[in-house]
Amino acid sequence: MADHSTGGKPMKWVLTLCLSLLATLPLRAEIAIQEVTSPGGISAWLVEDHNIPFVALELRFRGGTSLDLAGQRGAINLMVGLLEEGTGDLDARGFATARDELAASFDYSAYDDTISVSARYLTETQDAAMALLKGSLVAPNFTEVALKRVRAQVVAGLKSDSKDPDSIVSKRFDALAFGDHPYGSRAEGTIESVSALTRDQIKAAHFGTLTRDRVYASAVGDITAEQLTSLLDRLLSELPQTGRPMPSKVAYGLDGGTTVVDFDTPQSVAIFGQRGIERDHPDFFAAYLINQILGGGSFESRLMEEVREKRGLTYGVYSYLLPKDFSHLYIGRVASANDRIAEAIAVIRAEWTRMADSGVTQDELRRAKTYLTGSYPLRFDGNGPIANIMVGMQVQGLPVAYINNRNHKINAVTLQDANRVARQLLDPDGLHFVVVGRPEGLD
Repeated sequence: MADHSTGGKPMKWVLTLCLSLLATLPLRAEIAIQEVTSPGGISAWLVEDHNIPFVALELRFRGGTSLDLAGQRGAINLMVGLLEEGTGDLDARGFATARDELAASFDYSAYDDTISVSARYLTETQDAAMALLKGSLVAPNFTEVALKRVRAQVVAGLKSDSKDPDSIVSKRFDALAFGDHPYGSRAEGTIESVSALTRDQIKAAHFGTLTRDRVYASAVGDITAEQLTSLLDRLLSELPQTGRPMPSKVAYGLDGGTTVVDFDTPQSVAIFGQRGIERDHPDFFAAYLINQILGGGSFESRLMEEVREKRGLTYGVYSYLLPKDFSHLYIGRVASANDRIAEAIAVIRAEWTRMADSGVTQDELRRAKTYLTGSYPLRFDGNGPIANIMVGMQVQGLPVAYINNRNHKINAVTLQDANRVARQLLDPDGLHFVVVGRPEGLD
């Protein structure tokens, strides 16, 4: 491996130093975001920070694995897994070697609603790092050898997941909640669908998803607005202009009740859920606080107190709002011994009902606000996390000012607001549990 160096130090050492310095930087009291547009029409958010010669770049392509064509479930997930398997004259090993010699890092991930691309690189290697990244995005090789290898990895994961209660319960819950919509099946596909995918179908998935009409970009670090806009045009201008049509919206389709999936395991795993609330709904912040109090994951939540602390029925129980692009739901998870899961479910239902009927107290609301507003600045602990937050805001349609006024929106929620939303949002009769295991006392 070539020893590209800076001041006598290997590139990797410099990148490691930059990352460690970033971790020790003081938290920014206010994030100064610039909105920029490239000559080619690509919009991005930028935070300049020239203290360290390092840049974090984030790209998101809206649509994600929901854009799989009928009969080709898993194609987009497999395609994203192949992006770092070689470009031009580089095979997978050559690509990895070139990336490592530049002390850069690239990450490619596929989700229901987005494809995520993350890059971290040193300022002095920007041109070479972006040329390598461009090759993986615009002209990946998709060789049969790489396709066979990565497909085998996906299939192995699917076989393993077929014996994992956590994967089984997620799969069944999604199928019941969303049916034939892409949300109703696994993004990774099935063993059968993935095994049947061809190279031409992978190339079509690439052409239909990594497109300029649905890309969002953000950057944080040692880069100016002019440099960023020029970089984005060089990086993305050769992508197709438009992609596949987006899927239609789908209503959460489960009524209240319990579904049991028989599986030989000493501990049952359960997902519970009901309809949720849209991310842009005026009452979203009140709902967010309600969930924090009910099951937000901290030891102060009511579910943790009642299910774990008082009764010892589980190691953990939590709930969260999940506003997707094409639907919205409110879900949670719990696991307990087969002979105790029925009691855990009964307690969760009772707490859901109690909060819907009686709301929350002023002290609970105060503590939830303190936790959520106090923990928010801790997310901005480096260039990478800030870039990730900014691109997520763009995908969600949030304004630049959101970072600096988000806590004001939380503090503005009154007790009257919270209790009104608790009555409207929480639906004990609509709460459905999907349980995988051999639970005692459940039909």
